[in-house]
Amino acid sequence: WTAFLRSLKTRGLTGVQLVISDAHAGLKHAIEAVLLGAAWQRCRVHFLRNVLAQVPKGHAEMVAAAIRTVFAQPDAEHVRSQLDVIAGMLGRQFGKVEAMLREASQDVTAFADFPVSHWKKIWSTNPLERVNKEIKRRTDVVGVFPNPAALLRLAGSVLVETHDEWQVSDRRYLSESSMALLNPTTRQPQEVATPALLTA
Repeated sequence: WTAFLRSLKTRGLTGVQLVISDAHAGLKHAIEAVLLGAAWQRCRVHFLRNVLAQVPKGHAEMVAAAIRTVFAQPDAEHVRSQLDVIAGMLGRQFGKVEAMLREASQDVTAFADFPVSHWKKIWSTNPLERVNKEIKRRTDVVGVFPNPAALLRLAGSVLVETHDEWQVSDRRYLSESSMALLNPTTRQPQEVATPALLTA
């Protein structure tokens, strides 16, 4: 993973503020080593699956519904306080679930430090997985490729189509106006008084 991320930087990747992934230890370590200053968001979908694996099936829906309330809050402060409340509530019956929630509290709520309009796009890897699913669907239709280059051309064309769709305003992945919220506000230059005004 470290070599992969370094190759992306070599090819021009800059300004990464957030990486979303599952809790792959090697990937997380590589992010910390290569993408200095970037936050890490643990995919909420993968995290919830990990939690529910520790819960009896009869209680799974209740636990899932409780955890989802964390992601229904209006701002970062309420997101994190709700996680604390839910961890304590579930901990009365499921100690391991409480421990998992508290251990991952920073990782699963990293999205909350970004604009609210981005939250649904950055709190899980679902958008990326939809792209991967489309690539798989298209390659399954072909079945057997004559060589690796043919596979790469097809996968590349799917990515180009996805990119073009995301450029259309009503289907844009993240709008330009919402992306502008990530950048520091540009200070307007102050007017400098002219000598004529100073002596008037």
